[in-house]
Amino acid sequence: QLAAGLGEDVLILTISVDLPPAQKRWCGAAGIDKVVVMSDHREVSFGTNYRVLMPSKRQLARCVFVLDKNDVIRHVQLVPAIGQEPDYDEVLAAVKALL
Repeated sequence: QLAAGLGEDVLILTISVDLPPAQKRWCGAAGIDKVVVMSDHREVSFGTNYRVLMPSKRQLARCVFVLDKNDVIRHVQLVPAIGQEPDYDEVLAAVKALL
């Protein structure tokens, strides 16, 4: 819902190590259709390059990166626990500051 209200200048990616079929089922169950979902399952290159890979669990830490139109990282939020949601108000404020 939040993604839909940000306009076409905002692209939201969700990246996980889940396989694409599992991601598709999750998006369908959650009613998510305005987000691009990508899998880092095979190479875990995103997790490695952005230093968010938890190798012992082969999972990515729950985090949010906000990039500007030149792909410069302007905001990072690393969530302390996998089961915890990001602070969406903080993320939205960071995104809106770039619009």
